[in-house]
Amino acid sequence: MQALPVIGITMGDPASIGPEIAIKALLEQEIYNQCKPLLVGDAAVFQHIIDQLQLPATINVIKHVSEAKFTLGKIDVYDLGMTNIADLKFGEISAECGEASFQAVKKVIELALDGQLDATVTGPINKKSINEAGHHYAGHTEIYAHYTNTKKYAMLLVEDKMKVIHVSTHVSLRQACDNVKKERIVQVTELLRNGMIQLGETNLKIGIAGLNPHAGDSGLFGTEEATDIQPAVDELLAAGYDVEGPVPPDTMFAKAATGYYGGVVAMYHDQGHIPFKLAGFKWNAEKGQMDSVKGVNITMGLPIIRTSVDHGTAFEIAGKGIASHDAMVLAIESAVKLSRYKKANTW
Repeated sequence: MQALPVIGITMGDPASIGPEIAIKALLEQEIYNQCKPLLVGDAAVFQHIIDQLQLPATINVIKHVSEAKFTLGKIDVYDLGMTNIADLKFGEISAECGEASFQAVKKVIELALDGQLDATVTGPINKKSINEAGHHYAGHTEIYAHYTNTKKYAMLLVEDKMKVIHVSTHVSLRQACDNVKKERIVQVTELLRNGMIQLGETNLKIGIAGLNPHAGDSGLFGTEEATDIQPAVDELLAAGYDVEGPVPPDTMFAKAATGYYGGVVAMYHDQGHIPFKLAGFKWNAEKGQMDSVKGVNITMGLPIIRTSVDHGTAFEIAGKGIASHDAMVLAIESAVKLSRYKKANTW
């Protein structure tokens, strides 16, 4: 057990499915075979979920990582005591829940920077709730970048054969187009390749998407491919990267899903997220719910490891016991892989 990495997992928004999927994931024996997991957030919220859903677990409340037992069925919770259970309403936006979820994220960052955690995993937060609490961030990625003083970072999505990094994420579409610059494309491609290696990917061929329909079609539908994307591809090829592009995105992602590319570069948020979620999210129309939600969000470029579920708070099903914890399990497993690589390559 001494060799297993210690993984801190945030509860996410207390009114979301975050606490539920965290508890469910830590009821899997395989998680304890791979790591030493502990939850960071409010013990009262996790206990409320256990009681409401009648889950086979108890809580070990701790105030220091050294107090954790890492025992299946007796879940360690680094308690911040932020949430008043009497006021908690599942599925509702609130400043109180925003504050609780934000403080959990801030705490795992502090613990990881202090060397008490080998990696961090985040549950889903509600951006409006954290902003109502006075924390004006677009999401987890920006919070981590701020508190680790990181300037060069990017969002990497991982699910089976699909690995997608983004030139830009939480900005308007207009700004996203303006952000398609050669320097940024080179930077995120370098981060993608590093992430692929750290995750054990052997196929290092990278597809780089065009921005415009048909990748601009020789300038008929836009010039960004000629002015910035192709020059980035040329620079990467000269540096020894196995890259291809600019590739029309409607064909690039079809090829990526088969494993032709080990990873791909998307120019903006929805260009990457839509095909990624089509691959990993399985909707059951008859039941009116997701059968499976798979996908991991990794922030590349940080001095600490951060993975996350790649889905939202799912307020509409919070507290009902039907949330899939597949993505949380995958996020924890990815954090373990990254921590092992980091340990093996740190002297």
